[in-house]
Amino acid sequence: MNLDLNEEQKLIQQTAREFAEAELAPVAAQLDQGGDQQPFFDNLLKLAELGFMGLNVREEYGGAETGVIAFSVALTEIARACASTAVTLSVSNMVCELIQAVGNEEQRQQYIPRICSGEYLAGAFALTEVGAGSDPAGMTTSAVRDGEDWVLNGSKIFITSAPYAGVFVVWAVTDKEAKKGKGISCFLVERDIPGLSIGKKEEKMGQHASATNEITFTDCRIPQGALMGRLNDGFRIAVGELAGGRIGIGSLALGVGLAAIDSATSYALERKQFGQKLADFQSTQWKIADAYTELEAARLLLMNAAFQKEQGRSFARAASMAKLFATEAANRACYEALQIHGGYGYTSDFPVERYARDARITTIYEGTSEIQRLIIARDILRSFS
Repeated sequence: MNLDLNEEQKLIQQTAREFAEAELAPVAAQLDQGGDQQPFFDNLLKLAELGFMGLNVREEYGGAETGVIAFSVALTEIARACASTAVTLSVSNMVCELIQAVGNEEQRQQYIPRICSGEYLAGAFALTEVGAGSDPAGMTTSAVRDGEDWVLNGSKIFITSAPYAGVFVVWAVTDKEAKKGKGISCFLVERDIPGLSIGKKEEKMGQHASATNEITFTDCRIPQGALMGRLNDGFRIAVGELAGGRIGIGSLALGVGLAAIDSATSYALERKQFGQKLADFQSTQWKIADAYTELEAARLLLMNAAFQKEQGRSFARAASMAKLFATEAANRACYEALQIHGGYGYTSDFPVERYARDARITTIYEGTSEIQRLIIARDILRSFS
């Protein structure tokens, strides 16, 4: 069994690392504090020019076609410097992959190249609602046929990249009489279409540069060709095709966790208490050892899930395991890193408080840790029966 990256994957990893160090790290703290977002937008465009917006997308649609493993390692390196950029990268890649997998040829040609090239700074998913978070089948946003069009009404919350996304993948109820989860369809909705409005930006705990907004559809008329996939098949798409996003968020969390414990390890080698370096205390050494061990285990779980997906195998359980473990491990690593810094870790003079805030959401979005455990348990129990 060869666990090494191949030459192309190493090149992608190195390119991502160098870009993160040169372009993202210098502005990450500034972006976290608010203010001018132009550096954030500039870096998204630069990433598109490097081919990072479609890492697992075929070249005929403008993608880099480097595979899922390359996608994972690239996201980890980007997240080491800026989690906000990493989540935008992850979601945009998954929008491209979803359109490639489910969309028709016209939809692929129309939207994927625009995201991959940076013409659209991002793509976005519009699935979550006030009453439908972990239970997306409970959504109420509706799409009703009217002649040759569909008319959307309803609202979605927590939409990543909403103000600057060029296209939204939107889920809506198309058959209100169907059994729960069976009457939902998936649509592609462009940003500037009449009837689509972007609501307030959420004031979040972390990942501040990445905008998260409510969006509202008010008699929003979209063409018949906006339907993606089969009618009333949207729920299957949501719970099946989006599993790859868990590899992305797990990889993001891994990067943040590594950045935090790297920072803490460097600090421990410099900071002295009781006449010796913090790194000389066994309690500190054990924190460092446990964090790196857990993050290495997370990396291996992510590589396994990415490999299974890349090989065309069933990967949902592996992706949920990887996402669950990586995000929880990253949160533990961030809090241990903060603890090693002591009081300084609680101040913005050091980056670990930002890492801790950025990591916290990873156990929630793209399916909470509780939902991942439910998915894993159901799949295991199903295999026994």
